[in-house]
Amino acid sequence: MSTSHIDNKQVAANQAVFNEVGLMDARIPSETSIQRSMLRQTDQSFSDWMKSRIALKSTRQYDWDALKFQADFDPKYRRAQMRYVGTGGTGVGKDQNTVPTAHFTFSTMLIPAGNIGPSHIHYDVEEIFFVMRGSMKVICEKEGERFEAILGERDLISVPPGVYREEHNIGDEDALMCVMLGSPQPITPTYPPDSPLAKIKR
Repeated sequence: MSTSHIDNKQVAANQAVFNEVGLMDARIPSETSIQRSMLRQTDQSFSDWMKSRIALKSTRQYDWDALKFQADFDPKYRRAQMRYVGTGGTGVGKDQNTVPTAHFTFSTMLIPAGNIGPSHIHYDVEEIFFVMRGSMKVICEKEGERFEAILGERDLISVPPGVYREEHNIGDEDALMCVMLGSPQPITPTYPPDSPLAKIKR
């Protein structure tokens, strides 16, 4: 299992990191540096600055590799991310072709018919799923309680932090969802302890 150094402690890849003030991830930049990255540079024209705030569909492509480690384990997990604002919660380190962000990420996710976004949890952020096309079943679990919802075109669910969530494309066509996370660089999500995905390396 892969590990990372945080405050000189070895931390398992599938383990949430807490300290006396709550969740912590040393890789996440400070709010000040995040805000600074959004400011207009002294040598930058207003036009160039505003252009840097645009993400055109024609300049993006679906990233089938962002979650490839899941699809390699089981093809039913195959899906693709297209990033617009920030890099999302898929663990992609850097993508220079996105709009800089201070407070959230925004991407689209293409889920082939019959495929699944496996159960995972974000301890630090809420996650929004907005269905643009197709039919998705979202399953949420917390401390033994379970909730299911069927979402169709223009339906939305906001999943709070600390709740496991998984998404199933129950339709006959590829589904397309907008995914928004309430942090500029969310802590990489973890899986249920009994999930085989919790034991594989990203």
